[in-house]
Amino acid sequence: MLRRVRRLCWLLPLAFIAFGVLLVLLLRVVPPPTSAFMLASDVRPVRYTWVPWSKIAPSAALAVVAAEDQKFPDHWGFDFEAIDKAIDHNQKSKRIRGASTISQQTAKNLFLWSGRSYIRKGLELGDTLLLEGLWPKRRILEVYLNIAQFGPGIYGVEAAARRYFGKPAAQLSRHEAALLAAVLPNPVKLHADRPSDYVQERTADIEQQMQQLGTGYLAALR
Repeated sequence: MLRRVRRLCWLLPLAFIAFGVLLVLLLRVVPPPTSAFMLASDVRPVRYTWVPWSKIAPSAALAVVAAEDQKFPDHWGFDFEAIDKAIDHNQKSKRIRGASTISQQTAKNLFLWSGRSYIRKGLELGDTLLLEGLWPKRRILEVYLNIAQFGPGIYGVEAAARRYFGKPAAQLSRHEAALLAAVLPNPVKLHADRPSDYVQERTADIEQQMQQLGTGYLAALR
């Protein structure tokens, strides 16, 4: 009996890891039908329409990278310089600053739950490594653009573009893309259709960052 228990203690973690790897491999080619964050949403029904990379305006991809993770094309899932700065800032300020990359946010939104705990952070670390190891960068960004929350019950750039601007994601202007990216830190309190002074200032800053990065910044993503 003891031998069986020991064997089970080994097999269960291995089975869990194997399931995770298979799921990530499947979602490399299959659009996610939903996400953990959508399932946990208090707003029903959620607005979510998957669109492929080819039907997302390049400005939308550039805007979220400019706003959230400018080192996205080069890192392996973690920005350690940003983590060090966030730790230093959080030790001195009551306003908590995060340092999550787009890869980490994709893993969290797709598979995990909101909140702060060592267990969730540990799972996020493992899922992020899986995404970076098994998906190309373009796929990570494509999924992030499709599952990121842009408002209460509004998930993905297609649903957001149609809700706020009455057009598909493929037709988003540079300013509209920056406006959507500006609400990502807190899409419940920040509004793309009723932008506060803070959102407008952040939008202008994102547009400036987009200009500095250049239209070809993400061209090499595969």
